[in-house]
Amino acid sequence: MARSTLYLLIVLLVVGVAVLGVLLYQEEQQESGVEIDVGKGGISVETK
Repeated sequence: MARSTLYLLIVLLVVGVAVLGVLLYQEEQQESGVEIDVGKGGISVETK
């Protein structure tokens, strides 16, 4: 029983680290900069 619990904790830890890595990677890949839109309401400038 104790060995299976230890394996479960290790698996959960590995999955948690993997999910955190994927989230950080996705955040790093997002483009940053300035977005300029011209429409009926005029010019809109937004920073990303």
